[in-house]
Amino acid sequence: MMAAAAAGPRRLGREARASLAAFLLGASVAALPLALGSSPATLAAPGLRGRLALALHVAGVNAALLLLYPRPLYKIAVRACFLGFAFGCGLLLSAGRSAWRHFGWYMCSLSLFHYSEYLVTAINNPRSLSLDSFLLNHSFEYNLAALSSWVEFTLEKLLFPELKQITWLSTVGLLMVVFGDCLRKAAMLTAGSNFNHIVQNEKSDTHTLVTSGVYGWFRHPSYVGWFYWSIGTQVLLCNPICMVGYALVSWRFFRERVEEEEITLIHFFGEEYLEYKRKVPSGLPFIKGVKVEL
Repeated sequence: MMAAAAAGPRRLGREARASLAAFLLGASVAALPLALGSSPATLAAPGLRGRLALALHVAGVNAALLLLYPRPLYKIAVRACFLGFAFGCGLLLSAGRSAWRHFGWYMCSLSLFHYSEYLVTAINNPRSLSLDSFLLNHSFEYNLAALSSWVEFTLEKLLFPELKQITWLSTVGLLMVVFGDCLRKAAMLTAGSNFNHIVQNEKSDTHTLVTSGVYGWFRHPSYVGWFYWSIGTQVLLCNPICMVGYALVSWRFFRERVEEEEITLIHFFGEEYLEYKRKVPSGLPFIKGVKVEL
């Protein structure tokens, strides 16, 4: 992601407003127990009443989105609503005392991460905004990693249920997740309108090297945030296999990504970036970035 100065006032466009309304509408599933006069466990349980309430809520919300938005905005709204629904269901699981409580924390963290990626992009750089900004289809490898973590959690919950009840470890994971996501979003907001999910190969007239804020701590704060967020999700779930796997795969991915991006940044800014590189660490463990022959 390129670090560049923000340009112009930040305000919510119609895509951002539609996504926010849809996210909140989906998250309203968390209020169903109040409407039904029951506990959150009623919806989280596999009983007929809970399933029927969830099905009616989904059908009603989708009908509302179809009525409210034309097709281009509906595509945005339905994705934001899905993430909001996942967030609301996560809140319901988190409020209960079941063995799935920590998975509820994970659902909230995952859905909020993906939705906030879209919302911050809509605020910072609406010109680059697309359905891909949700990062729901980031890559096959990303989706496979998520699926693997769900499978591991479920199998270990069945075979070693006590492993999934280590609250202090899940709390550490939750703190890592919150720290990582906040750092990443701070990096996006600091970089401003030229932040992009895709590494840019051509320098525009507005590109300016940002070295203030979180960029004064790390050269690649958005990557640092994502790195610790991803590992934190597996610490939260108490997934020992995926914890190690996520750390190794994420480290390798960001090592290659940092080197690729720094070649471009050196091409864009020359000695200015090299001086910045000498003073500020990458922020990622054992990743120094591209080597420059002097």
